[in-house]
Amino acid sequence: MKRPLLFISIVLLILSCNTETKKEPFTVNYPLTAKADSAATYFGTQVKDPYRWLEDDRSAETENWVKKQNEVTFGYLDNIPFRKDLKNRLEKLWNYEKLGAPFKEGDYTYFYKNDGLQNQYVVYRQKDDENPEVFLDPNEFSKDGTTSLAGLSFTKDGSMAAYLISEGGSDWRKAIVRNAETKEIIEDTLVDIKFSGISWKGNDGFYYSSYDKPKGSELSAKTDQHKVYYHKLGTPQKDDVIIYGGTPNERHRYVGAYLTHDQSYLVLTASTSTSGNKLFIKDLTQPNSKLVTVLDHTDSDSYVIDNVGSKLYIVTNMGAPNKKVVTVDASNPASENWVDFIPETENVLSPNTGGGYFFAEYMVDAISKVLQYDYEGNLVRQVDLPGLGSANGFGGKKEEKEFYFSFTNYNTPGSSYKYNVETGEYEQYWKPDIDFNPDDYESHQVFYNSKDGTKVPMIITHKKGLERNGKNPTILYGYGGFDISLTPSFSIANAVWMEQGGIYAVPNLRGGGEYGKKWHEAGIKTKKQNVFDDFIAAGEYLINENYTSSDYLAIRGGSNGGLLVGATMTQRPDLMKVALPAVGVLDMLRYHTFTAGAGWAYDYGTAEDSKEMFEYLKGYSPVHNVKVGTEYPATLITTGDHDDRVVPAHSFKFAAELQEKQAGSNPTLIRIETNAGHGAGKPTSKIIEEYADIFGFTFFNMGYQELPNKAVMKEFKE
Repeated sequence: MKRPLLFISIVLLILSCNTETKKEPFTVNYPLTAKADSAATYFGTQVKDPYRWLEDDRSAETENWVKKQNEVTFGYLDNIPFRKDLKNRLEKLWNYEKLGAPFKEGDYTYFYKNDGLQNQYVVYRQKDDENPEVFLDPNEFSKDGTTSLAGLSFTKDGSMAAYLISEGGSDWRKAIVRNAETKEIIEDTLVDIKFSGISWKGNDGFYYSSYDKPKGSELSAKTDQHKVYYHKLGTPQKDDVIIYGGTPNERHRYVGAYLTHDQSYLVLTASTSTSGNKLFIKDLTQPNSKLVTVLDHTDSDSYVIDNVGSKLYIVTNMGAPNKKVVTVDASNPASENWVDFIPETENVLSPNTGGGYFFAEYMVDAISKVLQYDYEGNLVRQVDLPGLGSANGFGGKKEEKEFYFSFTNYNTPGSSYKYNVETGEYEQYWKPDIDFNPDDYESHQVFYNSKDGTKVPMIITHKKGLERNGKNPTILYGYGGFDISLTPSFSIANAVWMEQGGIYAVPNLRGGGEYGKKWHEAGIKTKKQNVFDDFIAAGEYLINENYTSSDYLAIRGGSNGGLLVGATMTQRPDLMKVALPAVGVLDMLRYHTFTAGAGWAYDYGTAEDSKEMFEYLKGYSPVHNVKVGTEYPATLITTGDHDDRVVPAHSFKFAAELQEKQAGSNPTLIRIETNAGHGAGKPTSKIIEEYADIFGFTFFNMGYQELPNKAVMKEFKE
């Protein structure tokens, strides 16, 4: 496709809803994206795809389109008068020391630390009472901070470490092996590792997973044959042995391997999608032992969490939508021999182990509850948590009698606590010294009815004393998919939003995991509309209860949440003033043709499955439902040019459709971060800039000519 980019000028009249004085209009030049004569046919129906050429991430035309779109977008953002103030405030609030929970490896205690505005966390270590030293500084990986640490794994004795790095936010990783004592790199870098951790087998080598390098673009070409390899130290990567995968007639898109804590068993999981897995074990204490099948189907999510000798402890949702823990002997591990250990309850279970105990974390309406059990299945105690919110990290090595957990909620910055497994007592280990007073804010949970009458929970957070006058700027954030749960957690960026009088509301939509497998499956395939209905009903609740109004409501979500925003704004453009879809899955007819996208079919289905599935997907696919003559909300699409999880072509095509068909004066812009991926490992500097742009765009398009809370800005400037 060799067609030039043309330009049209659109005059946007930005009117202030907070003052009677109209802002002078300024001109925004949108690239008029060239159309190609491309189409696809599904079950006899032809679907035009004029912007398919934007899927070619290696073409000069796409590169030029990205450049021109960013020129337009940043030209617009530069005109927001308080954008710099937001960036400065974000930097000031972000600039506090952040400390991760310590963990012991060999003779050293390691921890992650960020001095404040460092682009990446630094790994420190110390021996006994000696002063800490830097073990690994990812800020030295690249000048701009875009190469990040993506994983760190030690041998059982702590003498060696392997770490994964991600360049430009890509899911493709490199592995580097170090002598942990001397910090010397001891062999060549391994490459082309993807969707994998590192699992050491003694000190001889480790297991990892990857795909064959795809033909074509490594950022967008399809990858669907995952394999587990074993790398023996001192040998070239080309000699690594395939342990599982690679059989042409049995493809698995996600395959993982790990060892039990005592290194007696290798555990293998194999999946064709993001839900459900086969399960295998291999007895490493027996020479030449074979791989033994525990489950030969993908009807459940099941994994080995621990073992005592040949007794395996397995977490599963087979016959237990909210999950349970079962035991079985490794000599005969088939599911008919499983015995309940921690039975299923009405709440979703997420177990962990540490100090010789099981810790069963439950979600009760998305709030954490933790029970401690011994290895005979006896309840030891319920842990009295610091408050209502999310507790994480209840686990550690079996021989250690103390470990650390964290606690946070939407208005409480995360703190860490040292927990004694024998007494159940804990003490605060670290609390952030941040310029934010949680006592000035409040969170409360409400339950509202969705379109079909289903009750959906939502947590609403804002400043105390907020007046429900229908004029409070509000961000409604959602996800609703892949069995993922949104639990309360503190965000520096959201603190800045709420500081300005903003409301932050998070509903727990169907499709997520907050109420187990049934809740998840109520929002997949031909039930996906339930998720959008839940989100729309959340916005209507906030408006009906006078928290906000359509003129002050913004909707936001990323990845599957980007799909949520795209579908909601095309179905109900009148509901919100601002839409903020990030790294979204937006072309539902072709998502499965890129990278590992075919693995998402459990949630979405594909356009090839059946005529019914094709029509259903086309009925809500955001790219295919932008209509001529509709006034859509002010939209800022965000993506990264190196996103190989949800390829940026989704966002490119959606932006092109909106810019062509938008009626009215609301801007429809796309912000494309260069040398950035799906989000993981993004440097602090880029995160701050992005949030300043998102919040600036949102306030500006709600009509603000200056920030609502000028006093905060004046105070921090002084």
